[in-house]
Parts: sequence; C-alpha cells; structure tokens
Amino acid sequence: MPKRILIQLDSDPQPSSFDSVVAIDAGVDDLLRYGSVQVTGVVPLVHGAMFTRGGDDLRHTAIFIGGSDVEVAEQLLSVCRDSFFGPVRVSLMLDANGCNTTASAAVVAAGRHVAIQGARAVVLGGTGPVGRRVSQLLATDGADVTLTSRSLERATLTCQEIMEKSGQASIKPFAIDGDHRLGKILAEAEIVVGCGAAGAELVDKTTVQSMTDLKVAIDLNAVPPAGIGGIEVTDKAKPLGNGVAYGAVGVGGLKMKTHRAAIQSLFESNDRVLDAAEIYAIAKAIG
Repeated sequence: MPKRILIQLDSDPQPSSFDSVVAIDAGVDDLLRYGSVQVTGVVPLVHGAMFTRGGDDLRHTAIFIGGSDVEVAEQLLSVCRDSFFGPVRVSLMLDANGCNTTASAAVVAAGRHVAIQGARAVVLGGTGPVGRRVSQLLATDGADVTLTSRSLERATLTCQEIMEKSGQASIKPFAIDGDHRLGKILAEAEIVVGCGAAGAELVDKTTVQSMTDLKVAIDLNAVPPAGIGGIEVTDKAKPLGNGVAYGAVGVGGLKMKTHRAAIQSLFESNDRVLDAAEIYAIAKAIG
C-alpha cells in the first residue's frame, strides 16, 4: 500500500509544530511541511500532490491548510479546490489556528448539557476566527444566537455571512461597548461561549453567577485572565453559578481527538473537504 502523505501548507514562515505533531500522532507516514505559502504560489504544490499518483492511490495523499491567519487559509482552500480537474484531486482539511476543531469541540461540549436546538446562546468575541465558527455551528443546529463584538458593524457583517451559509439561522449582532443591555442578554442565556482575545475579561464572575438560566459557560482563552470570570483553564463540567463551566484545556481533549480523527478520515477517499461543518460532524460522532 502507498504511504499516506500529508502536505502541510502554512502561511506563517514556520509551519506549525503543533499541527505537525498531531499529524504524526494521527498515523501519517510522511509529512511534507511548507511555510510562507501564499495564494499566488499554492497551485504548483497542489498539482504536485495531484499528478504523482493516480486512481485509488490518490486517496493516500492529502493537504492540510493551517497557519495563524484564518482569512488567508480560507483563500488557500478556495484556490486548492479550484486547482482540481474532475476526479483528479486530493482531500483537503482547513484548521488554521485550530479554528474548526476548537469550535467543534466547544459546541459538542455545550450539547452535553443543553439541547442546542432552540437554546439561547451568547458568543462573546464572535467576530474572531473561532467565534465565527462557534456562532455558525450553534446557529446551524438551531440555537438562537447573539453574536457580540466591540464593533456593531463587524458583528452585523459576520451575522450576515453566517446567515448566508446557514439559511434560516437565528443570529443577531450585539456591540458590547457602552451597552447596558448585555446583562439582560446574558441573564436569558443558556449557553455562553467566550472567544475573545487573550488577556481580556469580557464578563465578570459575579455576572456569570447571577445568570439564572445558564446551563453551560465555555471560555476558550488559555491565557489568564479568563474571558469569562470564574472559569479556570482546566475546568471540565465544573459547577459555576447555575450551570457548568469548561476552560480551554477542558475542551482540549475532544479537540485533539477530533483533529486526529479528521486527519485520519482524509485518507478514506480523495475527495473530502473538511471545513467547519464537516469537522463538527466528526466531533459529534466522537462525542
């Protein structure tokens, strides 16, 4: 059987060592790592993956798109897909900055404590790479989502993008700065997920403890202070107020399992494209 080759494309100068280790732990035989990959130079790399094997052997080659810039990664994914010729293609996975695996793990964790369909959810820092995907996954599964940002314009644009992808999704924007209504929105929330920038507390512990309808609070910031007050990075279904809390490490186990399983699934066929929805389905299957 041909070796399983994963080609790691990273827009950063040095390809992510984290993603490389996970790929090896997922059972990849050979890992080809490329840094500083930009849209203008990716096509030859894709063609090199496509034209060196044929038939069923194509499924033994796959491409992983990473890097810290999720917007560039999304552009790379689009160019990769456009580079294929009919059935002559290889499977693709996008998880730049861990955006898809982290968001998927967080939403699956929330679903352990409350039915997502119809749940009232607040995503703090919803315009960032992880926040966008958490909001998208919650909305697609039927939650009533409030997406917050310091900028109403950014929040509105993000909501519009998610509605375009998710059809009849229930999602509305909210600007945090200077708006006293955040407390009322949080008071009615059953799910709150913190996806803000490192080092900024978005909601204090007192507010969280006063949330009467809260079922689960998840903070995805691994750098103190927590974005959601009262949550420790290692918390995993730990009681907090009227609900339970997860920290970044608390959802990390499922994230890692999802990441490895997603890479392994790339080699099942030569036509898989794993982005947010597909990786979420894998996380759901793992539970």
